[in-house]
Amino acid sequence: MSATGIAVFDTAVGACGIAWNERGLAGVQLPERDAQATRARLQRRYPQAPEAPPPAHVQQTIDDIAALLGGAARDFSAVALDMDGLPQFHQQVYAVARSIPAGVTLSYGDIATRLGDRSLAREVGEALGQNPFPIIVPCHRVLAAGGRIGGFSAAGGITTKLRLLGIEGAQVGEAPTLFDSLPLAARPRRR
Repeated sequence: MSATGIAVFDTAVGACGIAWNERGLAGVQLPERDAQATRARLQRRYPQAPEAPPPAHVQQTIDDIAALLGGAARDFSAVALDMDGLPQFHQQVYAVARSIPAGVTLSYGDIATRLGDRSLAREVGEALGQNPFPIIVPCHRVLAAGGRIGGFSAAGGITTKLRLLGIEGAQVGEAPTLFDSLPLAARPRRR
């Protein structure tokens, strides 16, 4: 995917980046260690794209990403993405992931099932690991089987994933029960 422009912008979790072209967003970059590292990563991904003021529709997406990372609810379902050159399977995985609302999670197997073949859970994980549009395609909302956190390919790995899920108020892992506040010896055994 080519880009005609890139921009770096501040959010509550650090400097993010965005790339665009005439078809839509070409990519989103989650924060690196600082703004310069985020900029450098964008420039490596899109070496021909200059840093430029974003057009109005891209600026709106930037504002919405910053708002979401600050804890506000935002819907990115109408944001145009340039998926030219991405494998068809990845595009299908990203379409399902985009349907996951903030605060909700699915498993890799859930997405595979929605695509018609539960056995493709590993391939779903691989597609999400190559997601060029984090936040817009909310791969952080996809967990491993049994509510385990799974992996995350952005800088900071699962710490970043947990932070994003926390911002959105998602329940990760097994929900606490009434008995979790009791001393271990007094808790009933789970079956």
